[in-house]
Amino acid sequence: MTITEATIKEALGKVVDPMLGQDIVTYRVYRTAEIQGDDVLVRLDIPTHAYPNTARRELIVRVETAVKALGAKRVTVIADVVTAFIPPPSDKAMLKGPKNVIAVAAGKGGVGKSTVAVNLALALQRHGAKVGLLDADVFGPSIPTMLGAPEVPPSATKDSRITPAIHHGLKVISVGFFVDKGEAVVWRGPMVHRLLQQFLGDVDWGDLDYLICDLPPGTGDVQLSLSQLIPIAGSVMVTTPQEVSIVDVVKGIAMFEKVEIPILGIVENMSYYKCPACGHHDEIFSHGGGKRLAQEVGATFFGEIPIDTRIRFGGDSGMPIVIGSPDSENAELFMKLATSAAIKLAGNILSKPKRSPRLAVIK
Repeated sequence: MTITEATIKEALGKVVDPMLGQDIVTYRVYRTAEIQGDDVLVRLDIPTHAYPNTARRELIVRVETAVKALGAKRVTVIADVVTAFIPPPSDKAMLKGPKNVIAVAAGKGGVGKSTVAVNLALALQRHGAKVGLLDADVFGPSIPTMLGAPEVPPSATKDSRITPAIHHGLKVISVGFFVDKGEAVVWRGPMVHRLLQQFLGDVDWGDLDYLICDLPPGTGDVQLSLSQLIPIAGSVMVTTPQEVSIVDVVKGIAMFEKVEIPILGIVENMSYYKCPACGHHDEIFSHGGGKRLAQEVGATFFGEIPIDTRIRFGGDSGMPIVIGSPDSENAELFMKLATSAAIKLAGNILSKPKRSPRLAVIK
């Protein structure tokens, strides 16, 4: 049997990606094949840096097996790390640089939304992605406190552009950098809209795989302005287990559906307390509400984050747990959250053949 690129493509059309759950030809993970006699070189595009190494090895084995079944003696698989994204429409192209915007949202305050946003951003960065963090919680900016003193403070350029601050390698912008710590931000909707325009259009974000956007709680001006100004690739909803939080998250999901922003998944924060001395679990705020909500609305459940003094201390001290205690069990939960969100986002993008994303190999 003669091996051709057509026969290879046909064979790989039956290979299912272990993370995306679909064949690698339809989802454009397969890029090209080069044939020299009985030797075949297959190039793959892995759609996110957060793709697990174990899954990558499994994918390579599946590709090798499929191509060797055609008669190839030696198969080499090169898997480049690639970020899948859809270029913005012309009326929402003011944000230059970031490929994907992920909103982190909650229906009410006090559920740990900013904690999730910060650790999600740092987890994506630990996976190898280029990440920025936009603190869009204009009236309660907590990101500067949670990240500590910046390695590089924000600054203005000669042409009135804004250079974001650098915290733990993240590019960060927040209204908290520009107002006194004890000063209240008392602005009407149009002022908030103009600030967001400036943070999106006038900040030199540079080339980013993901821009994590920490939204204020509720369904107000910030959410509406962002949905009008830029394409948001998806949202991560944060809730606590009790019913009062679940009810408000339902409203948030309904708002995102109205403005056509996909829900990537739901995180249940403060899910339980595990005693560090005896290991006893105490479900202080009830338990399971986030998972039940995800099932009811047909969303992906990204898992449970427990109450942990190290998570709280990390946010208060400017050293979030993902980098402050990177080997801890709860830091690993945030790493898994980053993988789940990135894979879900990539699947959403690659499932749209009529709106094929532009793929840029990350150097």
